[in-house]
Amino acid sequence: MGSQQIDIVMLPFMAHGHLIPFLSLATQIHHRTGFNIAIANTPLNIQYLRSTFLQHQNPPPWIHIFELPFNSAGHGLPPNSENTENLPLDQIDIIKKQGKPPLCIISDVFVGWVVEVANIMNTVNITFATGGAYGTLALFSFWLNLPHRKTDSEEFNLPGFPERCKFHVSQLHEFMRKADGNDSWSRFLKSQFSSSLQSFGWLANTAEELEPLGLDSLRKYTQFPVWPIGPLLPKQLLNKSPLSSSSSTTQHAGKSPGISAEKCVEWLDMHDLASVLYISFGSQNTVSRSQMMELAIGLEKSWTPFIWVIRPPLGFDLKAEFRSEWLPEGFEARMKESNQGLLVKNWAPQLEKLSHKSTGAFLSHCGWNSTMESLSQGAFNSKMLVDEMGVSVELTRGVQSSISSEKVKEVIGIVMEKEGKGGDMKRKVGRDCTPDKGSSER
Repeated sequence: MGSQQIDIVMLPFMAHGHLIPFLSLATQIHHRTGFNIAIANTPLNIQYLRSTFLQHQNPPPWIHIFELPFNSAGHGLPPNSENTENLPLDQIDIIKKQGKPPLCIISDVFVGWVVEVANIMNTVNITFATGGAYGTLALFSFWLNLPHRKTDSEEFNLPGFPERCKFHVSQLHEFMRKADGNDSWSRFLKSQFSSSLQSFGWLANTAEELEPLGLDSLRKYTQFPVWPIGPLLPKQLLNKSPLSSSSSTTQHAGKSPGISAEKCVEWLDMHDLASVLYISFGSQNTVSRSQMMELAIGLEKSWTPFIWVIRPPLGFDLKAEFRSEWLPEGFEARMKESNQGLLVKNWAPQLEKLSHKSTGAFLSHCGWNSTMESLSQGAFNSKMLVDEMGVSVELTRGVQSSISSEKVKEVIGIVMEKEGKGGDMKRKVGRDCTPDKGSSER
C-alpha cells in the first residue's frame, strides 16, 4: 500500500453479480474525485477481481486489494467456497496503517454489520444496492415483514409499495414461501437488512428516468437519501456503440468466454436486424431438465434465430460437461446445420450480444445486471419489467413452474414482433428496428 492514503473502503457481497458493480463504482468514483479506494474480500474473490484488470493482472495504483482470511471448511462449506457461484442456493485495519479512518465505507446491502464497524471507526457508512431500487425495496420489505404469512390469499401487498402493486406467492422462490421468521434465511437477512437501514444513505445502481416509482418508494421507505448512480455499464454501451473487442468483456466480467466474441459477432452479422433472440440465465442460474427440453422444442418450432448460453440443468454440476441427452435428439446438430441457433456452453460475452443490431430480444432470469445490460441496448429482459415498465413478457416463474414448447413459441412470437405488443415494447426502450436507408432487410 505504501504511503498512499486510503480514502474509501468497499466491502462487496461475495457474488460475481455484486463484485463487478462495486469495481465499476470504484472506477467512477476515482475518475471523478481522484480518491484512492480499497476493496476487501476473501482470497478467491480477490483473485477474481484481479483477473478483471488487463495489464499483468494488477490493479491500477489508485485501487488497493485486501484479502480477508476465510476458511470455508470452518463454516461447514465445501473447499474453495468463497463465492455464491460455487454454492447451491440451499481482517482489515486501515486506521492502524495510516493513522486515521477512511472518509467512508461503502458496503453491500447484504453485509449490514459494516454499519456498526463504521460507527466504531468514527466514519460514515454508505450502503450500495447493486440490484436496483424496485427490486431492492421488494427484497427488504419482504424479509422484514413476511407479508405472505399475514394473509390467506395468494396475493399480498408489500409495505412501501402502492396498494395497486400486488405480489403473488408464485413469484417467490420456494425458500421465500417457506420463510416464517424463524428459519435461517429470515434470521440472517432480517439482521443484515435492519442494520443496512441504519446507514447514512444508499447508492443505487439505477437511474431516476428508469425507476421513478422504485426510487420514490425506496426513499419513502428508508427515510434517508438514496442516490441513483447507474447504470454502471461501459460508456460505449450507453452511447449505443457496439463492443468489438473481447478485452472489454473480460475487463467488465472477469471471465474467459466459452466462445470468442469475434465468432459470436460473425454469427450475428449473418442475421437480420433485430431478428435474434439471446438466451442467458445469469452466471449462477439454470433451468430444470424439463424446462430445458421444452424451451429447445419451442425454439425450434418458432424458427427464430437464437444464441443460447447453456449449462447443465438444475440438479447437475453446473461446471460439468454438457450432455446432449438434456436436449431433443439431434437438436444441436440441426441448429448448426440450419444456422438457426448458436449454443454457447457455460458463459458468453453478453454485452457484445446485446449491443449488436441483430439482437432483438432477451430471454433472461431477470437478474439486475442482465436487466441493466439489456435495457441499455433496447433488448428485453419480473414484475417491474412487465407491469410497471411494459418492456417484458413473462414466460414462467422459477424452476418450480412448468412450461410448454407451445408457450415458448407464443412468447417468442410476441417479443420478436416489430409491430403490435412487441413493437410497443421495442419503442419503450428506444430500440430502432427500422433498416437503414439504402439497405435491404433479408
